[in-house]
Amino acid sequence: MEELLRLIHVLGATVLFGTGAGIAFFMVMAHRTRNPAIIAHVGGTVVLADTIFTATAVILQPITGAWLAHEIGWSLSEGWIALSLMLYVVTGLFWLPVVYIQILLRNLARKAATDGTELPARYFRLYRIWFACGFPAFFSVLAIFWLMLTKPAIDLF
Repeated sequence: MEELLRLIHVLGATVLFGTGAGIAFFMVMAHRTRNPAIIAHVGGTVVLADTIFTATAVILQPITGAWLAHEIGWSLSEGWIALSLMLYVVTGLFWLPVVYIQILLRNLARKAATDGTELPARYFRLYRIWFACGFPAFFSVLAIFWLMLTKPAIDLF
């Protein structure tokens, strides 16, 4: 059971990281066109990908992680695990607004494309917030990967 849980947990982490990086790349590339129709189309795909892949992995990661820790005999209060969980919460605190902002960006681009107008100023303000929120989430996930791979001795409690 440990090997299966480890595989599922690693695949979930890969989906989270890969989907997040892919979404960021495609949103940035679409934004650079300043073309509302392209941004609307990519934004729709990004929102769908976040719903199908990221949200599923977000739910399964803590479940498989806790189950795996139990199977191996690790306490969730062990320093590297506790710090990983804290960083997971940090990631979520930045990811949730990003998801909402992506929906708003998509909707604003759709409206501009339908109306044949340029993107409104609100789109650009939201995009800057979306872009800024990506960095703490990205670096938190990298730190979680490092903690999971190295399992350093950290005394938190």
